[in-house]
Amino acid sequence: MRKYKAVKRKEVIFDPEEFKQVERLAKKAGVTTSEYMRRMALNGKIVQINMGDVMPLVNAIRPIGNNVNQIARMANETHNIYAEDVNQLRESVQALCLILNQYVSMLPSIVA
Repeated sequence: MRKYKAVKRKEVIFDPEEFKQVERLAKKAGVTTSEYMRRMALNGKIVQINMGDVMPLVNAIRPIGNNVNQIARMANETHNIYAEDVNQLRESVQALCLILNQYVSMLPSIVA
């Protein structure tokens, strides 16, 4: 029995110069050559986002995640939580996710 999921293999032949170019483009995109070829074959492009631009926002949201974890722990310990509190928390988290997604979509991205 196989440990890994079933895969299909296909050999692609490059001349040395072509393969050097693929390696160079993969390195520029920050992925392995096989990942680069797979993404290019399936999507035709690789999009990279500079996470340094997002980190201040992520760091600002992190304490909210800690608060959510504390609320969940308290609810599990006491087996007592109000549905209204859960709905309010859910709406707040959804709003934050929407804001984060909008922010990330406005960031300049590099298409390889």
